[in-house]
Amino acid sequence: MSIKSWKRRGQWLELMPGKAVTGKEDRQAAAEQWLLSELMFPEKLLRQLKATQGVQLAGDRLRLALFAVQPLGVEPRWADLDVLYEDDFCLVVHKPAGMKLHPDGGREEKVVTLDHAVASYYEINGMETSVRHVHRLDEDTTGPVLYAKNAFALAKLDEAMRLKAIDRQYVAITGGQVPSDLRKIDAPIGKDRHHKQRRRVSEGGQDAITHVDIVHVWERATLVRLKLETGRTHQIRVHLSYAGYPLVGDKLYGGRSDIIGRQALHGEVLSFNHPLTGALIEVQDPWPADFEQLAARESHSVEGQT
Repeated sequence: MSIKSWKRRGQWLELMPGKAVTGKEDRQAAAEQWLLSELMFPEKLLRQLKATQGVQLAGDRLRLALFAVQPLGVEPRWADLDVLYEDDFCLVVHKPAGMKLHPDGGREEKVVTLDHAVASYYEINGMETSVRHVHRLDEDTTGPVLYAKNAFALAKLDEAMRLKAIDRQYVAITGGQVPSDLRKIDAPIGKDRHHKQRRRVSEGGQDAITHVDIVHVWERATLVRLKLETGRTHQIRVHLSYAGYPLVGDKLYGGRSDIIGRQALHGEVLSFNHPLTGALIEVQDPWPADFEQLAARESHSVEGQT
């Protein structure tokens, strides 16, 4: 898929499908076939648009009502938001430590989650669309979070997640000196029957694979970069603890205490194909201050090897 020419006009997306549509006798049917074959347009969404006259032909232009007004779905609650990438289809924002991603149904009325902050951002900027996060991060993990700004983007990005086509690279600081031969952790993860919040490596769990790249080995800790083949709850934390090198600050999984006050884990790079154009989007999220400070403290210890 390669859509190079498109324009937004209010609630409408305008495309130029060319002779594949304009040269056909039944242009409406040709337009629908072009959407399905060239854009890989979700069939359910296409049916919904057709039912509300949201697919129109105007001369050589194909118009889709992709930007129709939608409720936010989450109460707007302001918080300072670091926007890393944005266009009419996608929003990527930095999630700070200590902020939950979404409301959990509890009664903590004053809590501001990332979804609340995004809803406030949409409201302040006049964006009448629903808040839709595509993936998750733990409360005390920092890094980029991807949001879909319309139903088409959500369907395409959800499918990309299912196909493991959204790449997330993390950086972490573990306790101890990770050996150079630890390159891959392939161990299924399931719930811990003895602790509601914790997960554990279990034969009956879901497949989970983490790739490990050692960056620096210090006296008491190791800086590693990690990529996930799967996206299980607490996967990196569980796998590194299982391997004997829990994250610094990760008390839940046996990590040593540190003034960082959280697991030393940060989402460093998020890569995905744009839902409309197919172009590769790579978003980098700089290390937060507490992570930088921890790395500096550990690097000033007597170094092991690099």
